[in-house]
Order: sequence, then C-alpha cells, then structure tokens
Amino acid sequence: MKYLCTLFLIACTMSSCKETAKETVTVTTVEEVEEITTTTDSEVEEFEIIPIEHASTILNWDGRTVYVDPVGKPELYKGYKKPDLIVITHLHGDHLNVKTLEGLDTSTARIVVPQSVAEKMPEAFSSKLEILNNGEKIETLGITTNAVPMYNLGPVEERRHKKGWGNGYVLEKDGKRVYFSGDTEDIPEMRNLQDIDIAFVCMNLPYTMTVESAASAVLDFKPTQVYPFHYRGSDGLSDVATFKSIVNKGSDAIEVVQLDWYPNRD
Repeated sequence: MKYLCTLFLIACTMSSCKETAKETVTVTTVEEVEEITTTTDSEVEEFEIIPIEHASTILNWDGRTVYVDPVGKPELYKGYKKPDLIVITHLHGDHLNVKTLEGLDTSTARIVVPQSVAEKMPEAFSSKLEILNNGEKIETLGITTNAVPMYNLGPVEERRHKKGWGNGYVLEKDGKRVYFSGDTEDIPEMRNLQDIDIAFVCMNLPYTMTVESAASAVLDFKPTQVYPFHYRGSDGLSDVATFKSIVNKGSDAIEVVQLDWYPNRD
C-alpha cells in the first residue's frame, strides 16, 4: 500500500492554549498539537502519536484511541480522547498503575493484559480484561493486538523480566503494523519481526538493553520508522543520539524519530 503523508500543524497562541510547538514531526507531543493523515488510493487514515512519559503513549488511529502502559497522574491524560483500547505490557510500576487506570474514563474501554497483570487487577476491571499470552492475538474494535515475547537475556534466575511474564505488542489495523517492545533485550523474537511500519523500542540499563543492542536489533527487523522510548535508566537518560547514529549508518531505509518522553525532567 502506498502512503502519501500530509502533515498539518496547529499552533496555539498563549492566550488560547498552553501548548507550544517544539518541532515539526509527524506526531503530536504533550507540548504540541499535530494532525497526521495518510492518504491512500481509497481512504484517508488518521494516525497520531502522543508521548506522555517514559513508556506511556496514546495513539489516535483512524477513529480509535489506544493507551499503551498508562501510568502517572490522571491529569496527564486530561484533554485527550478517552481510550477505546488499553494495552499493558507487564506489572512493573512504570507500566502498570491501578490508580492511574481508576482515574481515567475506561467506561467503554477494553484492556489487554498478560496473565500476570490480570491477577493483580481489581475486580472492578475484570469485565473489561482480555488476557493474552505470548503468541496469542485478539481483534478489538478493528485493531488486532498480537502479544509477542519481551524478556531479558542471561541466566534465567537473574532476569528482571522472564519470558512469558509480560507482553510486547504488535498492533495491526488495515495493514499497518505498530510494535511496542515492552521491557526487553534484543531477543530473537524481536530480531525476527516482519513488516513493522512503526516501532517503539526501549533502551535503558540495567532494566532492558544498551543503545547498541537496540540499534542492532532494529537493523535486523527493519521497521520503516523507529521511536526510541523508555530510555531513562538508573544513571539517567540513555544516549539516544548514539542509537540514531548507529541505525543511520546501518540503513538509510529506517527513519529514527526522536520525541521528548521526559518533559518534566530537570
């Protein structure tokens, strides 16, 4: 499918809006408002990316709104569309926060989770849950959610994230495939991904992987675009510029898009 992308940037003045445009990119950030339309031969598709913080992300996708790992104060999500679909990768506090979920309008949302998350969810959410294990998939509201492995390498007893405990996700709609890595290293299942249009890839020590490992994996599975995210580790922010440099040297067919995932840092 051929896509012709047209970008419209809506800049708000200080008298009418608190948001200001920082840069021209094909997404909407917390501090800028952009609308992305992709025109095909027969239809117009909306695809908008809103980075909240760290791993928390909102997608507005052709009339549906997807929240990925929503955590933090519910006020962070004020002003955005309520979720139709929520996907949660695993239990760690930077990916799952029940109080955040309780503060959101989830009245019409389906929530896709691994079994480990389902076991910790309050009863009030039980009717909304769709439980997926690695290798399983489900279609919800026109979006197919594929659960893929996420885990650390090395000795099993030392792994912070064990295989099968959490999910990465490949979201698919009308042939467009969007990958969220969850917390993982450069595992074979990542390197063998196929036909990924947009990838969100983690890189932070000691929890996931180095920027070099992340770049190596990206060069193997060759997404059209890659967004480094989840790059705050125990020693601060990872060197995403080095990640971009390695990917750019390895392939001119992969676009690295850098967004501000830490707007509140000092």
